[in-house]
Amino acid sequence: MELARHERVRRFLERPDVQRALIVVIVVNAITIGCETSATLMAHAGGLLVTIDHIALAIFGAEILARLYAYRRSFFADPWNWFDTIIVVASLIPHAGPASVLRSLRILRALRLVSAVPSMKRVVGALLTAVPGMASIIGLLVLMIYVSAVIATTLFGEVVPARFDELPDSLFTLFQIMTGDDWGTVAKEVMAHKPWAWVFFISYILISTFVALNLFIAVVVNAMNDAEPSPSEELAQAELVELREEVASLHAKLDLLLERGTVRRR
Repeated sequence: MELARHERVRRFLERPDVQRALIVVIVVNAITIGCETSATLMAHAGGLLVTIDHIALAIFGAEILARLYAYRRSFFADPWNWFDTIIVVASLIPHAGPASVLRSLRILRALRLVSAVPSMKRVVGALLTAVPGMASIIGLLVLMIYVSAVIATTLFGEVVPARFDELPDSLFTLFQIMTGDDWGTVAKEVMAHKPWAWVFFISYILISTFVALNLFIAVVVNAMNDAEPSPSEELAQAELVELREEVASLHAKLDLLLERGTVRRR
């Protein structure tokens, strides 16, 4: 009977309408927290906004406790459950005194939308699996920027000291150029003294921006493709849900027969 209750709670939490309702609560709570930053809205509807915030927090807490009851030990095996729990527990810390800074972190509850929407969860999971590949690309990019900064300091430090006088200045300037932020102005300042400098800047932009960016995109796209469930996996998941429903239905029928005394428990 106890197992049947756990299964019923699990089935209730996994129902699509319950998941959609939770997503609505997350979105509404995120909107109300944003509205609380407005002094005008707080003056006219502050009480309502605070009440909605408290109700949403109570729903989140009840949902976490229900999941803990339904999944028991397996609850802690899912990192997304830890993610949701940490966000909800952080919201329960009193926002007074030294902990008042945590009040601004309430908006982190909106991140629960990531764990509530399966497609978002897959995207984040794919990004996490792409981190090792990204680390290698970042290392290559940092090495290239460092080498280019040393060359730029040596070549352009005397003519444009405001941008290339020291290595830190060159590193910052080249990072600015890599992002595409007003790089033409920097190039013109240098080319006013050294007309051939366009060769350096064009080569640097082609390598840092286009090549490195395309490598990042390739790694992320590859991770996304690997994370996308195949039709066979989706079919297996659907069959697993059906099996769970059938087992829960059998447990419910057995409990009903035991209550009526029709069947004796061995």
